[in-house]
Amino acid sequence: MSFNIGDKAVHPAHGVGEITRIEERDVGGTCSEFYILKIVESGMTVMVPTERAKVVGLRGIMSKKDAKDVLAELESTAVAVKSQPWNRRYREYTEMLNSGSPVEVAKVLRDLSRLRADKELSFGERRLLEQARGLLVTELALAKRCKEARIEQDIDALLPPA
Repeated sequence: MSFNIGDKAVHPAHGVGEITRIEERDVGGTCSEFYILKIVESGMTVMVPTERAKVVGLRGIMSKKDAKDVLAELESTAVAVKSQPWNRRYREYTEMLNSGSPVEVAKVLRDLSRLRADKELSFGERRLLEQARGLLVTELALAKRCKEARIEQDIDALLPPA
């Protein structure tokens, strides 16, 4: 998949960003082309080699149908991670977040929200919960063409209260 300047793209580790430039840089004696991505949520700038964009996991914004699937996953009663010690759960949830799949991110948000309703989350799990929520809210708002506040209300309606 190739992107143009002005396109929105999702980086699996950083979330939604906009391609602000495509530039050539000399790296280790080799001239390579990079997407310069400005992350919406943090304002951070990320460089992704154009020829490795797919390997890195850079992808376009999800479709409206994918958005419905993500919201359905939040509503699901399934449990994605059944590991008990918090550190094993943390590792599995981190892998799911890094996969770049919005459905996997939704599973992390759903499971940790339920767990939070039952007991205190570890610091790492709270951070993962916030990261999963941030990744989903921004992308779902773009996919459904609505404000992030509306998506937050929709998500809050689907998940147990804090």
